[in-house]
Amino acid sequence: MLQVLTASAPAIVAVAILASMAGPAVAAPQPAPPNFDSSAVHGNEAEDAIAINPVNSSNIVTMSTLPDVVSGLFEGVSFDGGKTWTRQVIGTGAPLGEICCDQQLAWDRYGNLWMTYLVNTNGNVLVAVSTDGGLSFTKVAEIVPTTPTGSKAPAGATPKRLRPPSNNPNISADQPSISAGPNSVWVSYTSFPSTVVQAFGASVSGLGQFGSFSAPESVPTSSGRGDYGDTSVGPNGQVMVTYQDQTNGQGGSHIYTAVDANGLQPGGFADPLLLAHSRVGGFDYIPAQPDRSVDAEANLAWDRSGGPHNGRVYAIWTQETPNESNNTDIMLQYSDDNGATWTPAVRLNDDHTANSQFNPAIAVDQATGDVAISWYDCRNDLGTGGPGDTDGIPNDDAQIWATYSTDGGVTFAPNFRVSAGTFSAPDAQSFFDYGDYTHAAFQSNLFYPAWSDNSNTAGENPDGTLHQLDLFTARVHIP
Repeated sequence: MLQVLTASAPAIVAVAILASMAGPAVAAPQPAPPNFDSSAVHGNEAEDAIAINPVNSSNIVTMSTLPDVVSGLFEGVSFDGGKTWTRQVIGTGAPLGEICCDQQLAWDRYGNLWMTYLVNTNGNVLVAVSTDGGLSFTKVAEIVPTTPTGSKAPAGATPKRLRPPSNNPNISADQPSISAGPNSVWVSYTSFPSTVVQAFGASVSGLGQFGSFSAPESVPTSSGRGDYGDTSVGPNGQVMVTYQDQTNGQGGSHIYTAVDANGLQPGGFADPLLLAHSRVGGFDYIPAQPDRSVDAEANLAWDRSGGPHNGRVYAIWTQETPNESNNTDIMLQYSDDNGATWTPAVRLNDDHTANSQFNPAIAVDQATGDVAISWYDCRNDLGTGGPGDTDGIPNDDAQIWATYSTDGGVTFAPNFRVSAGTFSAPDAQSFFDYGDYTHAAFQSNLFYPAWSDNSNTAGENPDGTLHQLDLFTARVHIP
């Protein structure tokens, strides 16, 4: 069927042919929406987070890791949809601590902005909250990871956190993720060296009103261990985590999901269930991420909109076909029964190249139930010059592309380009490249992907063009 997208700026202007679950249809190239340089500061910004306030959809908060400094996160706060930003570096010491990395954000329906992160000084998982639109944060929890009795570290298991804790604790956390549901907030992470996935949560009843965080509970270890996961809270307070079981190497991995159907009530997580097999390992090197590498980076998003697909949970992840080909693709599945069964995986990127797509991000608009996905995409870098190639080398320059579904993931709009420029992690001269992940936010028909970009298309990067990376976003109207 045909769908005409509205032409009011900054909407994407197109006539989109929606595709079946066999994958998105291909549409003619369309102009990118206006891009915003959220950071505009010296040095590299990578591993990005973004959130939209459901109480005020013009209130956007972005964050990024600063791999070139000892501690601290960049934060950008906008109250006009990204046109202007209040910029600051947080977490260089008390009260939040010396933040190293792995920050993620989630806004709840009351207007609390939740952040989880790691620090340089210990291996704990920290949680902070903002009640003023992201202008200030208060640390509210610090959880010490545990090691279940009898667990042992798999051979070669390596955490991906930016820096190891300075006091070298026996146990430390990696890649915490956070999600806010109707009346609760949850964080999951991996406890190293056991590589056991654990989670904890708290009740939320209003702006600045929340309970104590629970003790961490472990996903049962009999069905696999892993890292590089994600968390999502469902409409009834149930919690799902996902992760991959291989934390090192390039040979491939299995992706699992596990559900605590009772949330904050007694019960705990059920045994993990296999979602998919990916040929992307824990440290899979591709030309666009030559130093940091990529993983399968499974992500979750639960529909809590109350609409026709309320209760549907989506999972995205990265596949490589064939193994070690650098031909990575973004896959999607969904479940209507809390992850007991899933639809077959479909490829979201509609290019006809063997180039890389990686670091996907997914978000559900809880006002409409629509779902949108963005990712780093090398489809236009054939090494032959032109707007998709900066250096004559194929498959090492990236752009941000996206798609969306208005019918619960049954059909998807043709892929469209979000980033106005083409950028290069190798030119950033940073061992961290773009980082291990990125994120996107979706609220009230407005989709905001976040990414790291050194194209300088906004003209605000103080390091110039094709040097250090700035934190970018764009305002995409999904009709």
